[in-house]
Amino acid sequence: MGKSRRNRARAGQRSDPIAKPVKPPSDPELAAIREKSILPVLKDLQSSEPKSRTAAAGAIANIIQDTKCRKLLLREKIVHILLNETLTDASLESRAAGWEILRVLTAEEEADFCVHLYRVDVLTAIQHACAKITNTLTTSNPPFSKITRAEQSFVWSIAESLTALLSALAEAQDEALDAAVRDEQIIRFLFTLITIDFTTAPVLNSALSCMITLSEDNLQFTEAILADNATKCYKQLDTFKNGDGYRAVLACGVLHNVFSAAQWNDQKPGKDGACDAVLVPTLSQTLEHTQLNGGITNGHNSPSPAEIVQLALEILASIGTTLQETLEKGSRRGKEEQWEGIDDKDVAMDGNDDEQLSDSESAGEDEEMDQDEMEADMDMVTGADDHDEELEGIDDLPTLKELIQKAIPQIVKLCRASGGNDEISNMILNHAITALNNISWTVSCIDFTEKSNAAILRAWTPVAKGIWEQVIAPILSSDTSDAQLATIVTSLAWALSRTLHGQAFLRGDEQKKFISLYHASKSFNGDQDDPFQSLGVKCIGVLGQLALAAPIALNREIGIFLITVVKGLPETPAAEVVEALNQLFDIYGDENKEWDKEVFWKDNFLQHLEEVTPRVKSAVKAINRAKSAELRTRAEETSLNLTRFIQYKQKHRP
Repeated sequence: MGKSRRNRARAGQRSDPIAKPVKPPSDPELAAIREKSILPVLKDLQSSEPKSRTAAAGAIANIIQDTKCRKLLLREKIVHILLNETLTDASLESRAAGWEILRVLTAEEEADFCVHLYRVDVLTAIQHACAKITNTLTTSNPPFSKITRAEQSFVWSIAESLTALLSALAEAQDEALDAAVRDEQIIRFLFTLITIDFTTAPVLNSALSCMITLSEDNLQFTEAILADNATKCYKQLDTFKNGDGYRAVLACGVLHNVFSAAQWNDQKPGKDGACDAVLVPTLSQTLEHTQLNGGITNGHNSPSPAEIVQLALEILASIGTTLQETLEKGSRRGKEEQWEGIDDKDVAMDGNDDEQLSDSESAGEDEEMDQDEMEADMDMVTGADDHDEELEGIDDLPTLKELIQKAIPQIVKLCRASGGNDEISNMILNHAITALNNISWTVSCIDFTEKSNAAILRAWTPVAKGIWEQVIAPILSSDTSDAQLATIVTSLAWALSRTLHGQAFLRGDEQKKFISLYHASKSFNGDQDDPFQSLGVKCIGVLGQLALAAPIALNREIGIFLITVVKGLPETPAAEVVEALNQLFDIYGDENKEWDKEVFWKDNFLQHLEEVTPRVKSAVKAINRAKSAELRTRAEETSLNLTRFIQYKQKHRP
């Protein structure tokens, strides 16, 4: 959610650049830039003349975003100069420029640069700067309003740079995160920015964003927020939450992390009934009222409408995943079936990605929808008035109720409106479907065979049907070539189909679309870390669930497809074989089902499974346990179940 922490796996492999001797670049162009622009300004930065130092710091802050200049400055040990001279300069303007330079460096460089900063003790410099800024903002001698406009501007610049630096350090390394939340000066600095009534909007937004990063899965920082009686930070966050715009969304992000760490949920709410349910209305209103007619801004302190909507969707996606813990604690599920949701990195969009939505997605018959049609669609998603009684059955799950009643209709509307093939539309569509996906998977993991969960199923069923009709079916009909979008949509379809057994919800030949998508997935780059998250596996999962509620002809079509996948060994990836076999076990494990006799036995599925058993065992043995432990374990379990399944079916011939 929000700013997901960077990969820390290789953070410790970078050597200290300060320890390396400075060598002039061999490239003639870089050598010329160094002589003309870099060395003179660095000389002035270390001058004994205050005006020269200030001018040099400002000049470097202006050129640091240029890649060539930035790399040359790093070669010349700019970090060492900043930490030891510029940041301790008597000139407030020089210090502001120095912190801005560090902010840009952390934004433009890789995570290992932040690790290097932490190791050269930048947190000590940050701590002292935080204390000075806090004192300047809170002292009455002189009051902040009485200092010059220029000085105020420099103070806000430093404050914004500090919050951005803290975020970057926390994202890059757990040690830096832990050190930051333990530091009283840093905590007081952030709480002061949040609670004083004259903090500028860019600084307030940056501080709230920093607090989102620091509060993620962090009980210590959460306790500091809740225990703060000096500035009453929690109360201020709650006030912001009740507002609108970017500030309200950011406050919701912090509060969501606080509720999660404090374990405040539907079953055990916190102060004044605090739980994620109180955040959903604000986030839903943001989705409804934010006009996506502006591009992604180039500035670091002015969020675009798309960025505001993206953050709201990320928080809703996280709420959807966190909700599963609430349902478990309420004993509403009978079996353990954990699911972790989708990482922000999985939906990050590349502006230069060649994979685009097909033209048909943006030019379909739904493109020009009048208000009546849109309201009719929303009535279908929410169930309108006739759904109120079903929702009353889940009053004890206010977060789920709010998601169904307020968030999902707005997310679906966003999906319908984000049908273009531009970067912003793709980004919003992916985040919107991810939010629906996380909510749907949480609901799909509920054991609906338990009578106590019947009310949830009644409330969810019309919503799930609506999502399928308004989101899944249109995207499938567009024949999208965007592998990332196809993967997320298929995951959402899988979750929905798990909850709609026995329901008539297919709008056409969706099963053929998923079969075609499965074959097309062979040309896509799959998930190298987790083969069970591949598009092929998800297509198999959806089809298996569709077969459980299908007419005989459709069941046969899907059953033959699954048998064909298994018989494709050894070419078929092991994870796909595992999923196909598990779906076959579920579909044909009950001899009382009509399709057991009409499909499994009439089409001789047992013989096919008997023939493929040796190949399955060989495929299991070929999996390297050291490299793919989970795949090997699950494949072994499936192979054993295949043997048992065959034995069972042999004893239960019709």
